[in-house]
Amino acid sequence: MNIPFPRRTLGRQGLTVSAIGLGCMGMSDFYGPSDEAENLAVLHHALDIGVNFLDTADMYGVGRNEALLSQVLKTRRDEVVLATKFGNVRAPNGDFLGIDGRPEYVAAACDASLKRLGVDHIDLYYQHRVDPRVPIEDTVGAMARLVEAGKVRHLGLSEASGATVRRAASVHPIAALQSEYSLWTREVEDDALVACRELGIGFVAYSPLGRGFLTGAIHNTGELADNDWRRHNPRFQDGNIDRNQLLVIAVSQIAKQHDCTPAQLALAWLLYRGPDIVPIPGTRRVARLDENAAATRIDLTLAEQRLLDDILASHQIAGTRYPAAGMATVNA
Repeated sequence: MNIPFPRRTLGRQGLTVSAIGLGCMGMSDFYGPSDEAENLAVLHHALDIGVNFLDTADMYGVGRNEALLSQVLKTRRDEVVLATKFGNVRAPNGDFLGIDGRPEYVAAACDASLKRLGVDHIDLYYQHRVDPRVPIEDTVGAMARLVEAGKVRHLGLSEASGATVRRAASVHPIAALQSEYSLWTREVEDDALVACRELGIGFVAYSPLGRGFLTGAIHNTGELADNDWRRHNPRFQDGNIDRNQLLVIAVSQIAKQHDCTPAQLALAWLLYRGPDIVPIPGTRRVARLDENAAATRIDLTLAEQRLLDDILASHQIAGTRYPAAGMATVNA
């Protein structure tokens, strides 16, 4: 007998999603070459096993990622909780042009995403990054009008500070905040996550496996493709990556004792941080998808959770999670 995949609720408006989602960015951008047939196989397999929360954005592959998902949505739209984002603007050649949160841009970006995705509504629509030039109230007001028009069901923010989340929620209910959260990125616990819990907003954790580093599979940047953006990430730079391996070694030892992989332990740790948290690891392999999904079956005792907290407290992470330009856009 198949056991239904566990579900979690984001926000107070009834948005229910699989307890672990699937981040689709790497299928089209940033992590080196990929195979479309394999990507489609992963997407279909996710739905087959009950992972129904698919996360994309208009900037991933400059629209190509949304177009990829459209091939699955043509026949399986009713099985998917579809999340996409707007706000990070890129030129056709991929160059980054900045952040746009203007109301007129919000409307245009949504229509463009709907067309690429081939759907008539988006289940969860995020502002990808906060535009410092536009009051958040104006941006969220424009997003709220998309809900009124039936183009969007629920609203979200990404990498917003606690103060910004509170201001946004005063305009329209926010279902989820999506920000980086993992064993090696915990800043949200002191601000944004606090605000979310005050307001009943769900939290979607992207890069829950530290961009693959917490799996223990990456030991130096030479293992990465030439066009893999992690080559430019401070945490993967020479010196930093060696110091950060100490955390992976410690986590791997606990995982071995628990008879699970480091990736599964990292996901289980997040799931135990609260029932309002949904991690969205990305993968381009069916086997890795199954591995990640199995993390929902791992039971962590309170003693094990405390042991992990002690390990995290004793391992200072080397390097920021983005280069300087990227860091200027997070927790905004």
